[in-house]
Amino acid sequence: MTLLVTGYEPFGDHETNPSARVAERLDGETVAGHEVVGRVLPVEFDRTGEQLLGLIAEHDPDVVVSTGLAAGRAAVAVERVGVNVNDHVTVPDNADATPRHDPIDTDGPDAYFATLPIPAVVDALLDADVPARLSNTAGTHLCNHALYTVRHHAERENLDLDSGFVHLPCTPEMAVRKAAADAAESGGSVQPSVALETQVEAVRVVLETALAARV
Repeated sequence: MTLLVTGYEPFGDHETNPSARVAERLDGETVAGHEVVGRVLPVEFDRTGEQLLGLIAEHDPDVVVSTGLAAGRAAVAVERVGVNVNDHVTVPDNADATPRHDPIDTDGPDAYFATLPIPAVVDALLDADVPARLSNTAGTHLCNHALYTVRHHAERENLDLDSGFVHLPCTPEMAVRKAAADAAESGGSVQPSVALETQVEAVRVVLETALAARV
């Protein structure tokens, strides 16, 4: 089996994106005897889906774990649902696109459930001492776009493909930079964070748990 892990390039006011670094770190690794392909996607509504489906066509993965940054979250969040909506909310994509309540696919269903074994994934992460929780919303930005797009493709093409989305927190270095910009020494806030090594291990655990559920 091949395992596909995707992350996103930096966006907005973030100089780095831990999801990109996790995907790059895992690229070429072997998890439970299976090769990991790690790739970084553009933060662009008009390009992300096409590139993601191109990767699936090229590598024919059995499991796809998409990841993205959720600054402000205190734990790794395993998403349950992707909805058929593109909405930038307050953050334009890297091509300055600002969709508002637009469908991802005008002929697609309203939503899809991720097919990762989500409760088992969260339990496995907690057992591995990774702060984690189940989340019922991947938002409406490109993280949700990836979750919905992969499931929609798998259902239409009748692929034996398990997929889902994992939101990753800031790293401590990101939180420090943001705290300095927000004048934390004068009472400003500090975002929650999780070390990059822990985030890399978290995605390994997600892959291992997804593979175990396929046996």
